[in-house]
Amino acid sequence: MGFEEFQTPRGTRDLLAPLSWQFEAMRRLALEWAARFGYDLIETPVFEKSPVFLRVGESTDIVQHESYRFTDAGGDDLTLRPEGTAAVARAWVQHGLATAPQPVRLCYFGPMFRRERPQADRYRQHTQFGAELYGSESPLADAEVILLATRVVDAAGLKNPEVRINSIGCEECRPRYREALVKFFTERQDSLCEDCRVRLQQNPLRLLDCKQDVEIRQDAPDLADYWCEACRTHILAVMAAVDAAGQTIRRDRHLVRGLDYYTRTVFEVGHPSLGDQVALFGGGRYDGLSGALGGAPAPAVGFGMGIDRLISALPAPPQAEGAPRVYVAHLPGFDQEAFLLALGLRQQGMAADADILGRSLKAQLKDAGRRAVVALIVGGAEWEHGTVGVRDLVRGTQEDIPRDALHGYLAERLQGDRA
Repeated sequence: MGFEEFQTPRGTRDLLAPLSWQFEAMRRLALEWAARFGYDLIETPVFEKSPVFLRVGESTDIVQHESYRFTDAGGDDLTLRPEGTAAVARAWVQHGLATAPQPVRLCYFGPMFRRERPQADRYRQHTQFGAELYGSESPLADAEVILLATRVVDAAGLKNPEVRINSIGCEECRPRYREALVKFFTERQDSLCEDCRVRLQQNPLRLLDCKQDVEIRQDAPDLADYWCEACRTHILAVMAAVDAAGQTIRRDRHLVRGLDYYTRTVFEVGHPSLGDQVALFGGGRYDGLSGALGGAPAPAVGFGMGIDRLISALPAPPQAEGAPRVYVAHLPGFDQEAFLLALGLRQQGMAADADILGRSLKAQLKDAGRRAVVALIVGGAEWEHGTVGVRDLVRGTQEDIPRDALHGYLAERLQGDRA
């Protein structure tokens, strides 16, 4: 068996520092903003019974080609979750959240699994942050989730993101548009790519999402010409609310999104630095999803944000705020004293290292320069007289501090380093 048998599967990766800490920083940032908006954290299993995803998207690429579907030893048909919205909808139905005080706001952060072709910033296991708002038909609910998403992007460092939005209509107006769209593309089917010929039969709206037949779709009928008055009023109100909040937003007539459960509002978030055709993530309204999973129909709107793609797009990815580190070095014979001093500092809330490799003091201080803000030197006459040598690795100073005053001194010094 070769070495390659013990490497990560294709399309996956290990997250090592500092990237792992960047993901942790994004988790903290995203959940902090979600909490500000009143969203509660939900964690669903990483695998679900396959009908959860089959019911909401049988004609989509995610379900047809990309799902990790398997039968376990007990014969259950299971699928690793490819996205979070359907799993949250299943939880909404299963736990009777329709009877909870409305609206219900839920958010999640965790791994998703899609067997898609690996490419830059797209992985078969990727991390997603999402938010779902249940119980409100108001355009302000749509605006709220859009603004939560853009606030996270802005706070992460990609300033002034852009929202592209559309309405794919409702059960009243979408059939008329679908009929016009099928007629338009049927007349041009000889010029369509192979995927679009399949979409023409299975999911015509996805024809607008094709990246190959761009010129053909430019002349396709416009959804806006088929909106019923309720859908028109709704999308204009969403755009007005988002615009009033100071967020850049514009309508994209070709935006439809790739999942079957959307109704009315669909949106994507991008950034001018990435180009007009690049979307970081998206979302929309899915008022019929809970009904498709056996529950009562409930208005709902949300988004799913790919953290892998977002971090790669940031000019300076956020860093997890680690406490400034103290390194406890020691003279020969004082290794246990240094070990116990570091333990005491940790118990007092400080991040502290201590040498456990038996290195010379010179080697310890060299290591401290890579890891710490302050180095403590344990041993010698200073230790016998109740003091510790404190070397400031940033300012290049050194002084002896009484051991009983050490905590207060370090707390003040490290707080200043955070400021």
